[in-house]
Amino acid sequence: MNGRPPLEQIAALSGLLSRLTLVLVAVASVALVFTASNVTMFAIDHHVSVWIAWLLDPMVAVALGTVLIFDGRLSEYGLYPSGWATVLRWFAGLGTWVMNCWTSLWPAGSSFGNPRNVDPAGLVLHSVPPVLLIVLAEAISHYRHQILTKITELQAQVDAEVVEVETTPAPTPSTDPMPTVVTPELVAAPVRPIPLVICGDRQVFHPLFPLASTPVHPKELEPARLSAEDAANVIRACWVQGTSLPEAARLSTRSTSYVHKIYQRLNDSRQARDILTVTVS
Repeated sequence: MNGRPPLEQIAALSGLLSRLTLVLVAVASVALVFTASNVTMFAIDHHVSVWIAWLLDPMVAVALGTVLIFDGRLSEYGLYPSGWATVLRWFAGLGTWVMNCWTSLWPAGSSFGNPRNVDPAGLVLHSVPPVLLIVLAEAISHYRHQILTKITELQAQVDAEVVEVETTPAPTPSTDPMPTVVTPELVAAPVRPIPLVICGDRQVFHPLFPLASTPVHPKELEPARLSAEDAANVIRACWVQGTSLPEAARLSTRSTSYVHKIYQRLNDSRQARDILTVTVS
């Protein structure tokens, strides 16, 4: 684990603290459930009402569980309670142990004093849960102390690294004179002679326009497309004047096949009128 970065170690130790608290809560819950029946029977045997005898063990259990859980959570933040928390923890734990083991130490009919008629099996049976809970709480407290100490050391390393990075002076610009940059001499490109235009005998003019014509895109030469009505009027006028199909197509901004169809209709109409005129005559 020493080879891992400090931040990863801190995260792993923090997770270990949380798991220790969960283990303590789980063991406390199981132990207190186990001792509930013994404490209740102990209260009933000593003339406590059945209706309230069951309150004795939850009362002690809540006090013990509270101090164990809060001690664990506070220690994760580096806060340690006063000695009264330790007194409360030991008093609740020992109280639970005494009430569980009373019948094993002083069976019914025996006088209080030095235990003589001890039930070893009962004593062990009823001592394991309370003693386990008390010892586990103390062991986990020491575990937390060691883990928090290690986390503090690792956090100091991280802070030292951050401060070192922040306080590292930035590289200062060099005071040496700037090195002389040798630039290659530019070679003048050969000047192309400007063409001249000779007019007459002695007059010479420089042309203000390029001698070669600039190519024009075919689309720039195309006129704007006429509307359908205007195109029809142009085609009729071309038909009357006898204009050829290609010229009529150019003037009407329509295709040659379209103009041919219009010409054919006009010719059919003229032929029909002529037949009608002859018939009427």
